[in-house]
Amino acid sequence: MSHIGAFEAKTHLPQLLRRVSAGERFVITRHGRPVAELIPFRTTDTDRIRAAIDDMKAFQATHTLGGLSVRDMIEEGRSR
Repeated sequence: MSHIGAFEAKTHLPQLLRRVSAGERFVITRHGRPVAELIPFRTTDTDRIRAAIDDMKAFQATHTLGGLSVRDMIEEGRSR
């Protein structure tokens, strides 16, 4: 990942955006200290996220802890 100063990033923003859209990443620095990261945009796949949530809910509905609570299991783990 390349480092680039804030002034240079401002001056060459169109070229940087072209390079980022091609997959490059940049850390933007101010006085040599990192302040931001310029990375390619990723769209979220809402259908895939929704399917994962539905799968977790289905799993939760069909599996139990046999009467134990999560708190009971934590306490049991601490006592060992």
